Amino acid sequence: MSGLLFVLFFLILAVVLVATAMGLNFLESQRKKQVKGVLRTIEGKPAVEPDTHILLDMPDTDSAVHRILSKVPATQSLETTLQQSGLNWSVKQLFVATAMAGLVGAIVGWKFNVFLLSWISVILVAILFAIIPYAFVKFKRQRRFTEFEEQFPEALDFLARSMRAGHAFSVSLEMLGAESPDPLGLEFRTLFNEQNLGAPLEVAFANMVRRLPLVDVRFFVSSVMLQKQTGGNLSEILMRLAYVIRERVRLKGQVRAISAHGRLTAIILTLMPIALMIALLFIAPGYLQSMAADSDGKYLILAAIVAQAVGYYFIRRIIRIKV
Repeated sequence: MSGLLFVLFFLILAVVLVATAMGLNFLESQRKKQVKGVLRTIEGKPAVEPDTHILLDMPDTDSAVHRILSKVPATQSLETTLQQSGLNWSVKQLFVATAMAGLVGAIVGWKFNVFLLSWISVILVAILFAIIPYAFVKFKRQRRFTEFEEQFPEALDFLARSMRAGHAFSVSLEMLGAESPDPLGLEFRTLFNEQNLGAPLEVAFANMVRRLPLVDVRFFVSSVMLQKQTGGNLSEILMRLAYVIRERVRLKGQVRAISAHGRLTAIILTLMPIALMIALLFIAPGYLQSMAADSDGKYLILAAIVAQAVGYYFIRRIIRIKV
């Protein structure tokens, strides 16, 4: 009987020790995940990660590729653009994607001879394909900025109401970052985490302006810093700033509606020659081939394509009105 009690005691002790170890391991993994989330948020990356390693995946600064890219003048600008786009890409990945797209474009230009002269087709189609990855990054960056601008007035109202309720400005930033969807939530979590880890408010705001080079963000940063130096009712300032931003958004919508006719004209004038060319290839196949076979006709077709691109560029410049 005593032996059975002895064995039962050690079994219960082992279960308690295993449960305690598992609980401590779970708490430690949660702490590491939280710390990593804070650090990755400061980098401008999503805070949620599937693993619990506390160390970040830092770039290999000793690699030859990294040393070569660090000497390229545009590397820092590309890193900033990638961070602003919200894509988890590195500059090296962008360069690889650009090179692969350019190679595919060169093969397509050589195979189909798009611009009638083989060497011109290879070069131009390769350039057009190589631009695609960077154009995608710029598109994601612009869409992220647009989403942020749409969310920003509500964020200012939230900060104003929170401070009227008695919360400090830093606490209001933390609440806003925790309760807002991305990209606004990510940016304000980054702002709060930088300040919480010891960075001066001026430095945290300067980093925010670098990540978000928007007029509305500059207004917000200038208002907060001016209130910090001279005093005043910050909640009232933020409420008025939210009203001004909403009016700017409304005015931009009006300008976009007024310039819709010009944008439609640009699209029609650009696509009409292309549609006509495709239609002639089906209706009268020999009509354009004879011109393409002529030595001077090739250059005339190429000049028409270049003139069409230049015309579209200038039309876009005319109808783009900044507010």
